[in-house]
Amino acid sequence: MKESFDIAVFRGDGIGPEITDPTLEILSALASQGGYTLSFKDCPAGAAHYAQTGQSLPEASMQAARAADAILLSAMGLPSVRYPDGTEISPQIDLRKALNLFAGVRPVRIFPGQKTPLNMPAGKEVDFVLIRESTEGLFHTQGRGEVTPDEARETLLITRKTSELLFKFAFSLARERKEAGRGPGRVTCVDKANVFRAFAFFRALFDAEAANHPDLASDHAYVDAMALWFVQKPWEFDVLVTENMFGDILSDLGAGLMGGLGVAPSADIGLDHAVFQPCHGSAPDIAGQGVANPLAMILSAAMMLEWLGLRHDHPAMVADGARLRAATEGVIADGSVLTGDLGGRATTAEAAGAVTAALGDA
Repeated sequence: MKESFDIAVFRGDGIGPEITDPTLEILSALASQGGYTLSFKDCPAGAAHYAQTGQSLPEASMQAARAADAILLSAMGLPSVRYPDGTEISPQIDLRKALNLFAGVRPVRIFPGQKTPLNMPAGKEVDFVLIRESTEGLFHTQGRGEVTPDEARETLLITRKTSELLFKFAFSLARERKEAGRGPGRVTCVDKANVFRAFAFFRALFDAEAANHPDLASDHAYVDAMALWFVQKPWEFDVLVTENMFGDILSDLGAGLMGGLGVAPSADIGLDHAVFQPCHGSAPDIAGQGVANPLAMILSAAMMLEWLGLRHDHPAMVADGARLRAATEGVIADGSVLTGDLGGRATTAEAAGAVTAALGDA
């Protein structure tokens, strides 16, 4: 059994380093107790690095990411630092495309005790996963769109190869969740097939894959209706799969259901590599003040442990990922040690310390 794992760490911009440091401390403590080793390699990248060097993602950092067992990436980008064409620095998107991380996994959970803007009916619990295709779609021509004095164009691309991988991943996840008792085993294709031929193609590929899984349910929804249903009945969903831009928008709405981006983790997963990162931005307005929320970063690290454990048949890592997720959710549900974005007054260190204490009590 593999016992040593190399983790490429991108500390990011703004509050990125502040939420990365306590997360690495928690991971190191879990590894030392679990009998495995996590070796962290710092990988310079991001907007601040671009401002200093003219490189947003140096080749050495890319090579380190390729060689790593997993990639832990913190908040990236600064609104004040942009490429000459006006777009923001986004190495996380470059990594997704370069490493073919086609499945953007965005869990949405509202558990007992968690604050939410929703008026939740008694006895309901939200626990679904949005899977966003992360390499093509409307992001296909990122940085290469056609702009003239009179018009601008971007090209949406949906390919058979990537879509088939995406849908296989979605149905596999639905089966895993069903076997774990966390969902009914249903995958919903979210598209706009009533208007765009590209999405009719997307839906047809989805239906072809669904036919390979008669033990699982499948259905469809238009993206505008799904945005409504996220607010009206989010407890009805299990696994949702959609195009890149639609997923980008819906994932932030999902984070809003949970109370904010500060508790929203994510992963971008391919056949050979995976990146784990919080959904929120770099929040330069509070950088250096010690008040940033580390919980989304810690939850992303929990996803990383579970993924590594499953990939390498390492039960202790899977268990540690589940423990870390449960401990963090316990801190959120308890509500006594929360940072300002969640209505509390805790510092970054205090919030991370609460997770550490919860792990000790588990």
